Amino acid sequence: MPALLKKIGTITEKGQVTVPKAVREALGLGYGGRVAFYVDENRHVSIEKELDEADDDPVIDSFLSFLADDMEKHPERVQEFPKALVDRMVELTKGMHFNLEDPIAGDVNI
Repeated sequence: MPALLKKIGTITEKGQVTVPKAVREALGLGYGGRVAFYVDENRHVSIEKELDEADDDPVIDSFLSFLADDMEKHPERVQEFPKALVDRMVELTKGMHFNLEDPIAGDVNI
């Protein structure tokens, strides 16, 4: 089976390797994500996203599936944020500088 994506990572002195951004995106991995490595009898290695218990929530999965189905069936219901809300978000984040690629430091409560 031909590869869909090939990216190169370099192993550090500590035996660590950074998973390239394109691979993280393809696997749906974010900061703190876990991966499983598999080595077959021919020494070929495969990697896949390891689901945490928090990732495997049937209630959230069902809800997200419901939303996806509803948006597909009724795309007219998907609308832009109201201008007043966008203006408020811009005002609240004025002067903040961030990089979406930076890891999140500390605990995050959602």
